[in-house]
Amino acid sequence: MTAATTPVFEVRDLTVDFDTSEGSFRAVDAVSFAVHAGQTLGLVGESGAGKSVSVKAALRLLDEPPARITGGEALLDGADLLEMTSRQLRRIRGRDIGLVLQDPLTSLHPSLRIGDQIAEAIHLHDTKISRRAARARAVELLDLVGIPQAHRRWRDHPHEWSGGMRQRAVIAIAIANGPKLLVADEPTTALDVTIQAQVLGVLREIQEATGTAMILITHDLGVIAELADVVTVLHDARVVESGPAIEVFRAPKLPYTASLLARRSAIARRGPDPVAREREVVLDVEDLVTHLPSRGGGRGAVVHAVDGLSFSLRAGETLGLVGESGCGKSTLARSVVRLLQPTSGSITFEGQDITTVAGADLRAVHARLRIVFQDPFASLNPRRTVGDIVAEPLRIQGRHRNGVRERVAELFELVGLDHDLLVRYPHQLSGGQRQRVGIARALALEPRVLVLDEPVSSLDVPIQAQVLELLGRLQRELGLAYLFVSHDLGVVRQLSHRLAVMYLGKIVEIGPAATVCDRPAHPYTRALLSAVPIDDPSERDSKRRIILVGEPPDPTRPPTGCRFSTRCWLAFDRCRTEEPELEVVDGRSCACHLVVDASSTAATALEL
Repeated sequence: MTAATTPVFEVRDLTVDFDTSEGSFRAVDAVSFAVHAGQTLGLVGESGAGKSVSVKAALRLLDEPPARITGGEALLDGADLLEMTSRQLRRIRGRDIGLVLQDPLTSLHPSLRIGDQIAEAIHLHDTKISRRAARARAVELLDLVGIPQAHRRWRDHPHEWSGGMRQRAVIAIAIANGPKLLVADEPTTALDVTIQAQVLGVLREIQEATGTAMILITHDLGVIAELADVVTVLHDARVVESGPAIEVFRAPKLPYTASLLARRSAIARRGPDPVAREREVVLDVEDLVTHLPSRGGGRGAVVHAVDGLSFSLRAGETLGLVGESGCGKSTLARSVVRLLQPTSGSITFEGQDITTVAGADLRAVHARLRIVFQDPFASLNPRRTVGDIVAEPLRIQGRHRNGVRERVAELFELVGLDHDLLVRYPHQLSGGQRQRVGIARALALEPRVLVLDEPVSSLDVPIQAQVLELLGRLQRELGLAYLFVSHDLGVVRQLSHRLAVMYLGKIVEIGPAATVCDRPAHPYTRALLSAVPIDDPSERDSKRRIILVGEPPDPTRPPTGCRFSTRCWLAFDRCRTEEPELEVVDGRSCACHLVVDASSTAATALEL
């Protein structure tokens, strides 16, 4: 590619203002970038940096007002989109420009069959094609993006598909008419690492096959390292750095870019502070089972969300729990704190079996066993100030009656929040500040154990780093024990002393975090680790990646034998008929016939 090559899409000095009740503010300030055929441009930056707004403004997808494009050009093959009429734009969008948004469920019509939605996108831009031919093309596209049995599944509705499958359907719609430009706005943010790897692979294969220019918008530097050829970094509505991805990652020119990369690296590689093994066991779970009613599995069907789990947690220790969406992680977290009633098994907390406690006894348990939820905004009452939210458990439990304000002030200081924020409402705080409020509320009653259910998955990398550092400091200062639930292995590795890998209601591997991450034994653990995005674009072709085929099985009808056997590339006959038990292999416990049978030496097991 030469410097004289004309870009497929070029934005020059784009400036966008928004009019609000509090006045006008600048959301995009003289932003410029370009992308060529067959090239992927990565737009990266924190939330609010102007990534999505700049692209949506260039494509004329913002409501005007409140948005006002006050300057610049957006050239598609030399034609300025900012000068086009609405009719001209409708002809271009969906034909020359394909768009993949973050949430595939909101991008698909819930009442229409998926194949018909793809066919409609084709027919809108080619009215001469017959409905039958458009539908046949839709099936071809679903097959292209990796939907198994596309000739049958095209009749399904969106709610019948998993998040990863829905995202592939959105990609199929976006590429239906062979666009010159494909815009992917946070296309994998809501997906697990295994499904993310599948979707990124689909995007890469499509681009290689068609030569489409692609703009990838994300705050995840790992995704940028996987796909982007060139990178443009935005901060405070302006471009602060731009260049080839390899150069930006190896030698960032500006401190802001360097700090983004450093924080990503710290999250991926830093381990927890050591904890002495002789500390007391504060939480002991034995053969826990939680079955939930199925909404669509037929009368009497149940979801085998948690199906016989055992683990223990010591004071001051962090046990990380990882796995794909739907494996039962969050159900386990809610069962442990008794927000869900277990079907069977036992939960012993501080020497007391809390499996069936209720009323005042359960409230006493909740004072010492607390949970922090994934979405800090949804878990905070929007009608109350954050000071009142943190004070609420103190008032409910009748604690600190003579000094609630003083205790709340202490908690704000403990989690690094200014006292000025006490009178604000949740919507007036940033995502990181709201999560700190959630942590302060959880700490109000001086608990021994915190269950952290995806506490940083909705946050940008810099804010993730801040919250993780806070959790590490609180553990050191207060001796807290954490059950840390996440699908992000990099995040879990930073805090966890031990790591449990969960698949379809079962733990398949558990042991010291360093052992499990550095020398994974179970095939599923190996697949999870191989799917973690790389940190260096120069290594993208050298990494050995295991792409799992298909989706996890229906939890209302788990497979016989090993539950991973339907997706495991190493499975043999015994795996499909006999369920493996957790057995000690090379310093960890692993539930895999192949690994256990070959464990006469650690090397043999780990080379499988």
